[in-house]
Amino acid sequence: MGIKRVKTEVSVSYVDHNLAQFGPENHNDHRYLQSIAHKVGAYHSRPGNGICHQVHLERFAAPGKTLLGSDSHTPTAGGIGSLAIGAGGLDVAAAMGGAPFYLPCPKVLQVELTGSLNDWVAPKDIILKILSILTTRGNVGTIIEYTGDGITTLSIPARATCTNMGAELGVTTSIFPSDEITQKFLQLQGRANQFIPLSAQPDARYDRITKYLHVQHESAVIENIRRYCPDAEISPPDDNQMVQVSFSKIRIDLSSLVPLAAAPSSPDNIVAVEDLTGTKVQQVIIGSCTNSSFHDLMVCASILKGRKVHQQVELGIAPGSKTVLTMLIENGALTDMVRAGARILECACGPCIGQGFSPCSGCVSLRTFNRNFSGRSGTPNDKVYLVSPEVAVAAAITGEITDPRTLGIEYPHIEEPESITIDDGMIIPPAPADKADEIEIIRPATIVKPPAGEVPPDTIAGAVLIKLGDNITTDHIMPAGALLKLRSNIPEYAKHVFAPFNKPGEPTFAQRAWEAKNAGLHGIIVAGESYGQGSSREHAALCPMYLGIKAVIAKSIERIHQANLVNFAILPLIFDSPEDYNRIDKSDHLKIENVIEVIKSADTVSVNNETKGYRFTCRVNLTPRQREILAAGGLLNLTRQRAIENND
Repeated sequence: MGIKRVKTEVSVSYVDHNLAQFGPENHNDHRYLQSIAHKVGAYHSRPGNGICHQVHLERFAAPGKTLLGSDSHTPTAGGIGSLAIGAGGLDVAAAMGGAPFYLPCPKVLQVELTGSLNDWVAPKDIILKILSILTTRGNVGTIIEYTGDGITTLSIPARATCTNMGAELGVTTSIFPSDEITQKFLQLQGRANQFIPLSAQPDARYDRITKYLHVQHESAVIENIRRYCPDAEISPPDDNQMVQVSFSKIRIDLSSLVPLAAAPSSPDNIVAVEDLTGTKVQQVIIGSCTNSSFHDLMVCASILKGRKVHQQVELGIAPGSKTVLTMLIENGALTDMVRAGARILECACGPCIGQGFSPCSGCVSLRTFNRNFSGRSGTPNDKVYLVSPEVAVAAAITGEITDPRTLGIEYPHIEEPESITIDDGMIIPPAPADKADEIEIIRPATIVKPPAGEVPPDTIAGAVLIKLGDNITTDHIMPAGALLKLRSNIPEYAKHVFAPFNKPGEPTFAQRAWEAKNAGLHGIIVAGESYGQGSSREHAALCPMYLGIKAVIAKSIERIHQANLVNFAILPLIFDSPEDYNRIDKSDHLKIENVIEVIKSADTVSVNNETKGYRFTCRVNLTPRQREILAAGGLLNLTRQRAIENND
């Protein structure tokens, strides 16, 4: 971008995803990231210091602050009263350079918590219950605000568990008030001066959320809305058996909750643990940015103490930060875990993103993570259940899914520590501005300068290279796991776009895209509902751009992914009628004319299916800012232009 120093109050670069150093690529990335952060004025959290969301909650996040992070689980910091929003990496980089972050004003949905959780029922069960009500679809442009007297029974890590998995709802963010519990947490972290009280006015009004649900296929969701949304309005079914529901509040009595699980392979496939009792388990992993706090792991250590992991179960435990790991070492809890038969993993994302600890073929894996999309673990057709630490550790010692309330063990009530040893030795502060010019950027050969977008052509004429169904995640588009080491080399990483859909003996998606590009055709992707859900992975737009993709046409596109598409100059379009999706087939040739004018001001555009000889209409759901970005050929180009204009 040509901007020398970050212009934010605080910027932090974390290394937590890509730590498995097989070959030189990962360590090359780490050295580059450390050098560039030091030079441009950002803090740098080194590999092994912990998962960004856990470390940020401990050392940087504060109530009343606005946080932008290039990971979809950035809203974790909402547990401390920070307005924390996940975004694509390029949006975050532009903000670091001083550009505003643009976001359509979200609606705010109230979630009122009353009562308190019973023993063996965990904060994870709160967000799993909300997922059973809202699902992963139809929540774009919404913020969840937690209210109610039940909040006072929840610690900051407990609140952060709820805001963390709010990302699975597809909402913009989630936020808790800042209160005495927040103040105590900040005091423990040596940051008492950053506390401010923050809460909604008693007479605050909330927005009504509208969703469309199918009477037969989503009957359980409709019933949950009837039960937990006191002001819900539900229309009669239409000819397609769809109902419109609207509500402004979800009310949950914490004492009514039971242990829950998200069954394969979606975070909103919610089942009561008691209904899964007896299911044999071969792997359990406790950790991730959702459940790797001191409290979570102390509960597990207390249950494991004096017991053994079942001989058919492989148990892995990954503390969320070096601080948590150190506390477990100092109080002896780590010894209890190791003696029980647990394998202690690095303080990192690891298995949650498919980097190691993939489950065996056909076996059941219980994980305290936030996502269980098919294949995300690194094993095709995996059987991953998302559960609380309590349910996970119960399965680890019994060898099967077990309702922890039936263990016959007294629930371990963990006392929060009165003090902790604060060690920021693995957080490198930025160099002073007057020393920045002396710092050398380490850019090894495996780090290839990423391509910028191009101004869209006035006519997009191309082939449908792939037709996809509903709920396509960024893991489907751009697989992670062992391939993450290629993220700094777009030409290599792009070879794996849509790898889960490649069939043996047939050309890969990347090969088909290159063939189309060489033939002078633009690439087009067609998809169903909720395209691009899950991770904020900008490579799911960057790599398709590199392959010549010029447009994505879908029934709906998730917020962060749509922003990423725009940032890399790919035109996102929405079918005006779902029936038009049904009429398109892979390899159909489509033409979109007057694209420059469409980007400038149109709300709809006509698309010609030249293969089948008909036209259909798409909606152009772009903000004025997104139109400006597309017209410039992407955010990198626009930001660079502005930097030159402003003499930055």
